[in-house]
Amino acid sequence: MTSHVRHITVDCADAHALGSFWSQVLGAPLADDDFPGDPEALLETPGAAILFVQGPDPKTAKNRVHLDVQPQDRTRDEEVERLLALGATLVGDHRKPNGRGWATLADPEGNEFCVECSAAERAALTGSRLPVTADDVTSAVGLAADVLAGAPADRWDAPAGTLEWTCWETVEHLSDDLFAYAVQLGPRTPPLDGEVPYRWVPERQGGPHNAIFADRAAGPAGLLATLEASGALLASMARTTPPEVRSYHGFGISDPEGFAAMGVLETLVHTHDLAEGLGLEWTPPGALCDRVLARLFPDAPAGGDRWTVLLWATGRTALPDHPRRTSWQWNGEPRGAGQTASSAG
Repeated sequence: MTSHVRHITVDCADAHALGSFWSQVLGAPLADDDFPGDPEALLETPGAAILFVQGPDPKTAKNRVHLDVQPQDRTRDEEVERLLALGATLVGDHRKPNGRGWATLADPEGNEFCVECSAAERAALTGSRLPVTADDVTSAVGLAADVLAGAPADRWDAPAGTLEWTCWETVEHLSDDLFAYAVQLGPRTPPLDGEVPYRWVPERQGGPHNAIFADRAAGPAGLLATLEASGALLASMARTTPPEVRSYHGFGISDPEGFAAMGVLETLVHTHDLAEGLGLEWTPPGALCDRVLARLFPDAPAGGDRWTVLLWATGRTALPDHPRRTSWQWNGEPRGAGQTASSAG
């Protein structure tokens, strides 16, 4: 067995104040039992938490270890301005006219850290595609659950769009998909010749073959809880499984990013089916659709509304010059994030 990094520990003069600053930087909460004046403050972040420990010694030299921060939904320069407004100071500007480079800032106690280009900026600079991530799984499932929470209580047994399943069964199927993709990455040696052998069976003839079913007595709220739980399992596996791991899928051997992309795809298109059956509005973010298309449908048409193109790729609508598909499947094989995005098909 090996070790793992549990905490990144930062010595400081005021643990709660510095922890609060970094909480705003990273959008992560301090532990519930941390209060002003406490000698320690814990910031829970993905991977390794950051622990701020109060001590008597002031900072006297440049940090030999520092954090590199990459904005998720802003540009590098927008993030620099946001952090300066929070109380950081600019100590070194290494940004280049061509958009590359980074800025070195210091937190309120003088600890240096760097702000890098966002993933979208890096992709634009290099002409590469953006990968589908664990955060995309979390985002897609959260958006879907929020929309489905507004469904009329008496519509759950209606057909889900053009599917032969009810809306209730379709959510169960989606929960089952997310669960299945997560567990496929779970064994120490993931299988390359078949699925992890859970027992998948229908509850009724013509219903989906699932290992996951929701308790009807729990109602729609319980049903959506199973969806969020399965999504969290897949997000966790996508985040923690080494990228070189490969596992079986019926559309081809795939990698953690591929399974994340499959989970996002299933969530987006089945929520479309559910929205039709439940009388809801559903239009997911175009950038998320584009990342899924680039990963799973590399030959999909470029340009145009990316959600509409994704619906076309999955046989749910037609496009100008591209009739509605009567059969389709995605390409799950590993593809480097450095490859260019979808080309005209």
